[in-house]
Amino acid sequence: MAFMDRLPKHLFTTRGWGLLAAGAISLGSAYVMGRRDLLSLAVLLLLLPLVALAGVRVLKPKFQVYREFNPSTVETSSTTTVRLAVARTNYSTGHVIMEEQLPPRFGEPPAFRFPARSASGGTSRYEYHLRSGKRGQFRIGPVTAEFSDPFGLSLRRHSIDDGDLLTVTPAAVELPVTGLAGARGNDGVTATRIRANPSDDDIMTREYRHGDPMRRVHWAATARHGQLMVRQEESVTTPEATLILDQRFSAFATGAGSVFGSHDEDSDLFTSPHFEWMVTAAMSVAAHLSERNYSLRVLDSFGAPAFLRSRSAPDPDTEEFSGAGGLQAIAEGLAAIELSGPRHVRAEHHRTDNPGADHREARTGQAFTDAPESVFDDRLMDKLAAHRLRGPLLALLGAVTPAEARALAPAAAYGANAFALVISDPSRGSEEALEILRRAGWRVAPVTAKSQLASAWSAFDEGGIVAAAGAAMDVRRGAAVPR
Repeated sequence: MAFMDRLPKHLFTTRGWGLLAAGAISLGSAYVMGRRDLLSLAVLLLLLPLVALAGVRVLKPKFQVYREFNPSTVETSSTTTVRLAVARTNYSTGHVIMEEQLPPRFGEPPAFRFPARSASGGTSRYEYHLRSGKRGQFRIGPVTAEFSDPFGLSLRRHSIDDGDLLTVTPAAVELPVTGLAGARGNDGVTATRIRANPSDDDIMTREYRHGDPMRRVHWAATARHGQLMVRQEESVTTPEATLILDQRFSAFATGAGSVFGSHDEDSDLFTSPHFEWMVTAAMSVAAHLSERNYSLRVLDSFGAPAFLRSRSAPDPDTEEFSGAGGLQAIAEGLAAIELSGPRHVRAEHHRTDNPGADHREARTGQAFTDAPESVFDDRLMDKLAAHRLRGPLLALLGAVTPAEARALAPAAAYGANAFALVISDPSRGSEEALEILRRAGWRVAPVTAKSQLASAWSAFDEGGIVAAAGAAMDVRRGAAVPR
């Protein structure tokens, strides 16, 4: 039995190998004894497994597989239900052993027998559950089928579908209520109050339409225009917030001159613990502000849409999001976002018009020692200036150098208030960089991969929002930015 267990099972079953062995023995006996009947038996025993082997490869059954995830996208550490429906598309008899292929992080792949006992209409249905502790996109499947010939002599295993992608989004951390969301003049709370008690400045008029209530008729505007006009009450502004999400390899290094970032084999992402912390922060801040009816703009450190290089983003070119649909789009964009650009930290950072390194080369693991960076430059500033003072500005940054801090510092003038979560790295002069941002009007909280996000968020309230607002106003009045 030990010898039989060593034989390859993807060609013949134990029965098939037994027949081949019996055929070989019969052939040898026929040669020694000169018996023609043994020769005929040997030929039969040898041909049967070979014919069976050819049969299962030429006449293999065909199947259709339908796979559904519920929910279709799932947060980290939450469970999704996978529903499979398998149907045979050609005539064949016998049972088939099937197995759903899974990435290693999901554990043992589920196996099942086709047709199922509860099969109806020629379709068998199966169900199992998956949960991932990490974000990303994971290939679920394909389903592999193992079947044999009617005599059970040969085996055949092959994939019967291509599998489907499961998107796992980062889970948001509940953030405490702080003064940040209400730091702007026309925030969500103020806008709601204005809609409830509109002033004359907030009243717009339009032509009367059939069905408009007469109590909304604006008589002064009616007399002025010579036709019936009605009130149209709207808020002065919609609450807005801008998020800058840093995604540079060089900003998330663990030390000067080191190669950093890890390659996740299951999700195929280049990431690091510090970057994972920032991704969770981005999801949490987006959820926190979305609940307060903010519309969000999400940019990278070069001023491009933050999800431009995310494989999971439903619309990579989009940078403005609002409502529940916008929050879901942000979550999906963050699912497969990763570090990009040069992979080595350099002592000097050169400025250029090139907004980023080639993403394809970065994914191959090639180190960029000569590729220049251009970060927090005019492209970003122009984007921020287009929405000047419409709401808070939040920057989620890796470790920045003093030179990079000086480039970012003037951006505080474009937000009603400016807040930054920055990875603390003493080897890159982070203390000096943080001080430069603070003097420019930024409210800064240094963090590490082990920091509590809720505590870091609460730090924005320490010392009072008024102090931060005052510093920002000084910059807007023309205060010099430290150089």
